[in-house]
Amino acid sequence: MKSSRKTWSVLSALKRIFASSLYQREAHQVYVSLVEQARQPIFYEQYHVPDTLDGRFDVIVLHLFLATQGLRAQGSPEALEFARELSEVFFSDMDRSLREMGVGDTGISKRIRKMAQACYGRLQAYSEARGEAALAAALARNLYRSEEAINLPAGLLAYVQQHSAALQSDAAVQAMIEGKIAF
Repeated sequence: MKSSRKTWSVLSALKRIFASSLYQREAHQVYVSLVEQARQPIFYEQYHVPDTLDGRFDVIVLHLFLATQGLRAQGSPEALEFARELSEVFFSDMDRSLREMGVGDTGISKRIRKMAQACYGRLQAYSEARGEAALAAALARNLYRSEEAINLPAGLLAYVQQHSAALQSDAAVQAMIEGKIAF
């Protein structure tokens, strides 16, 4: 009897480890929408974010922030789990993208570590930005590598503020958990 309980316990643990996330499909759908939004020409043509690998990464991270900020602000266990899953989808995509660019297995972990540090640094900077001036400064540093927030292209700050507020509503959070996000 004792052996069967132990076996059941081990099987339950393995099932939890190898089971897919409850929100994996929905998080992937939201992530695809984030990337599609981040690829919009307005960011590179009107807002003048450099149309480079780094610039595109930065715009994706900005949209990841907008989504996860709303999820974390809502604070329900489902929203927090979804935010975690969305971050995992992001890093899986970064891993896949590096491999497609020809980065070998030995270089992947080093580059992913650097990308994670950059991502979390930007997410933290945006999260800690209180007020319009602080947010403008965080955007200038992270999207343009500039300390002068006054040079932000017209409309960018308003875009971020508008979507930040919209994605924090209960309806927007519920839609994300269902795999939908609107910009």
